[in-house]
Amino acid sequence: MKKQILTRAGMLDLLEKLAGTPSESSHTLYLTPRLSSTELQNLIQELPAPPTVHEKLAEIATGSPNGAVVFWSNQAKCLVQPPFPVGEKILIPSLDVAPLRSLLARDYHIAVVLIRLGSYAIGVCRGEKLVTSKVGTGLVHGRHRQGGSSSHRFERHRDKQIEQFLIRVCGHAREQLEPYARALDYMVYGGARTTILFLQKYCPMLGKLEKPILPPLLDIPEPRQAVLETAISRVWSSTVYEWREED
Repeated sequence: MKKQILTRAGMLDLLEKLAGTPSESSHTLYLTPRLSSTELQNLIQELPAPPTVHEKLAEIATGSPNGAVVFWSNQAKCLVQPPFPVGEKILIPSLDVAPLRSLLARDYHIAVVLIRLGSYAIGVCRGEKLVTSKVGTGLVHGRHRQGGSSSHRFERHRDKQIEQFLIRVCGHAREQLEPYARALDYMVYGGARTTILFLQKYCPMLGKLEKPILPPLLDIPEPRQAVLETAISRVWSSTVYEWREED
């Protein structure tokens, strides 16, 4: 089994190749998110694959927050974890790329909020194009490593710095996101998980947007303009698992 990450363009190219392959003995399985284990396994067992492959397909699909799409034929055997939720559960007796291609072809409006203590990047993209953004830093000292009363004073001062930083980031989030509130299709957060949770606490406006939230990007470096642009590409990327004959 081979795993690869494909950009939006790369995934669309793969779908074009799949659409051009012979359709004899072919199946396409669209799996929506959060199916029960029993339902998922029953659907996957409809595919003409060995039991060990069925188990692996079920394992990967279960761990995919947006659902999965399986293309299975003599010429192509792969599972796709798409960047956006699969909308319909269906088993098709052919290689049918149209629903996934439609999902990737639409230029969604997506709010991207990246934050680590001391730096942030906020933007809105339409498709993969950034239409507005704000990137900046703020002073937040590292933790004090010594004990005593001076340490307590330092931590109180640091807590105040964090609070001021988060309030300022919230103001920038409001400036960047509120003009697009009605147009937004999704939101995605990135950075440090704890800092994201703190920001959501200090910035209730983010919750009031009431938009579906995509899986977070927790492994990004300190937010900068280039990091924001890379994050957008990642938001649109798909993960593909491919089985070869030797598998």
